[in-house]
Amino acid sequence: MTPEFALINRYFNRAVTDAEVALGIGDDCAIVRCKPGHEMVISTDTLGSGTHFFPDADAEKLGHKALAVNLSDLAAMGATPRFVMLALTLPHIDEAWLDAFSRGFYTLADQYSVSLIGGNTTRGPLSITITILGEIEAGRALRRDTAKLNDDIWVSGSLGAASLALMHIQKKVTLPPNVFRSVEARRIEPNPRLELGRALLGVAHAAIDISDGLLADLGHIAECSQLAAIIQRDAVPMAAGLLNLRADQRDVCALAGGDDYELCFTAPESARAQIISAGEQAGVAVTRIGKMVSAHSDDKLQASFQTRYQVRVHDEVGSDVTPVIRGFDHFI
Repeated sequence: MTPEFALINRYFNRAVTDAEVALGIGDDCAIVRCKPGHEMVISTDTLGSGTHFFPDADAEKLGHKALAVNLSDLAAMGATPRFVMLALTLPHIDEAWLDAFSRGFYTLADQYSVSLIGGNTTRGPLSITITILGEIEAGRALRRDTAKLNDDIWVSGSLGAASLALMHIQKKVTLPPNVFRSVEARRIEPNPRLELGRALLGVAHAAIDISDGLLADLGHIAECSQLAAIIQRDAVPMAAGLLNLRADQRDVCALAGGDDYELCFTAPESARAQIISAGEQAGVAVTRIGKMVSAHSDDKLQASFQTRYQVRVHDEVGSDVTPVIRGFDHFI
């Protein structure tokens, strides 16, 4: 057996007992059976060393995060995770690294009953690509293009912790050790909001996970739904560690910081009680932070939205305080 296939067999070729898997690891393709009346929800993410994680990142936590960020995509659509495929580009075979990475990966996979059914390994700069497959009843998925005029805008959890941890690592701020440990845990081991996503089915109109920053990701909902959005800055739930920062630093972390992996979603005003109940059911706080609007409703708003960005932030007296920084972009 070649070193490549020995690596796969040792670290990633576990027996799959899922009845929907007709053929798993070991052939040119995997084969899965789709449940009648359901649709398959599929997403792919790549994490590259030096871009998405530090080269010396803890391998076990990296295994968790690599899967978690993909599970978060399914959460945003209300889907149930089922299968995953993993492609690893490795500079060399490091057995201790692979043992820790696979342990972190499988611990989270087992938590959500996700089966690894295939993938690839190759040699090169460290990179991790995951394709995840979930299922949902036909026609029920939450999407980005289905927000409605006058919908409330909500977010789960609190925002800005991961960005704050990164600022500390980059020596832009200095945090007490206990605060850094708390926000760093949010950065390196995010918690995908799968239970909340499923609880929002039939209640919310549109949803997205916050990976690149609230303004950037809510902007996708606004653009796809051909609407605009106004956020009330004082309503945005900020991670506790942000409270001692300058106002501009807080805004950058909570409004434009990436790696939160919370859900941002819209719902009609009539669904407020149901949204609160969905949060309680999922065990996560949900906060109403704004409104979906038409950029053409009056001259003042129309002038405010004269950019490709369709999200604005207002303070307590209605003044526009939208930060210049909007979120993470791989090519800026």
